[in-house]
Amino acid sequence: MREEIEAKLDEVARRRLNASGAKDLRRVTAGATQELWRFELLEDGGESPIILRRAPGGTRVSENAVGMEGEAALLEAAARAGVPAPRVRYVLAEDDGLGHGFLMDFVEGETLGGRIVRSEALAETRSFLARQCGEVLAKLHTMDPDEFPRLRRQTPRDLLDQYKAIYKAQAWPRPVFDLAFRWLDERCPPPPPQLKLVHGDYRNGNLIIGPDGVRAVLDWEGAHVGDPMEDMGWICTSCWRFGQVDKPVGGFGDREDLWAGYEAAGGEPVSRDHALWWEVIGSLRWGVMCAGMPASFRGPDPSVERGVIARRASENEIDLLRLLAN
Repeated sequence: MREEIEAKLDEVARRRLNASGAKDLRRVTAGATQELWRFELLEDGGESPIILRRAPGGTRVSENAVGMEGEAALLEAAARAGVPAPRVRYVLAEDDGLGHGFLMDFVEGETLGGRIVRSEALAETRSFLARQCGEVLAKLHTMDPDEFPRLRRQTPRDLLDQYKAIYKAQAWPRPVFDLAFRWLDERCPPPPPQLKLVHGDYRNGNLIIGPDGVRAVLDWEGAHVGDPMEDMGWICTSCWRFGQVDKPVGGFGDREDLWAGYEAAGGEPVSRDHALWWEVIGSLRWGVMCAGMPASFRGPDPSVERGVIARRASENEIDLLRLLAN
């Protein structure tokens, strides 16, 4: 498969990018849902590292995701809004023979959450990273939802009902999840006065980090239009702290710094109770997803990853009890 993709990329480079060709294609291990490939683009007498982000097999596109073409458009819009994002070089066309995907510039930096929260090289970066993440989110939430009319619209109640239905369909009662659903139901916020474009998976692990901080926001496939506080809660969810539980924001910072950066960069004032609601539903949402992994493991995707993630449902029960005790 690698040789076939490389040959087609070489043709794309020559026909679409006015380059001399492409070489040294290799699969990148990052990316749980989409294919990621890195190669060298031969242009201007030198070599430029490029990333191919492609739907699995080029054809398997999730009904719930924005799609490769939509994700490329979101990256371009994010860059216009001042959000750090890789430059999109080219969106694949049908006659390129590579399926759904796009080419973007390679951005140097760290993406592995465990390294970001522990690396000595990023120790100084962690001192300001939470605030910077808030600043980036404030810019992200200025993106115009009307540019993307096909994105789903989702109120807090919509999301709560969606995951409640998924949980009920699993037919495996978990008392802590039941308690969390009741807590969320009683405190569900109304739709915000103005729905915003929401990233949907803004967290440690989907950011490229360098000594200067956030260099790129990745993985826009879950973007939708909804409550901007969803992004604020998701980055604080315990599962994205990578063992550094005393640092709520991604395992590297404090909520107050995140909120201060958001407000200073033009974001709306943050209500602690509102942000906590989104943190609780974020933890519950991940717990429901983990609890659903055994069905995938026993069925269409018997991968080690699915089996390992399944056991993490119990971790979310502990996280939820801690949150609800606050």
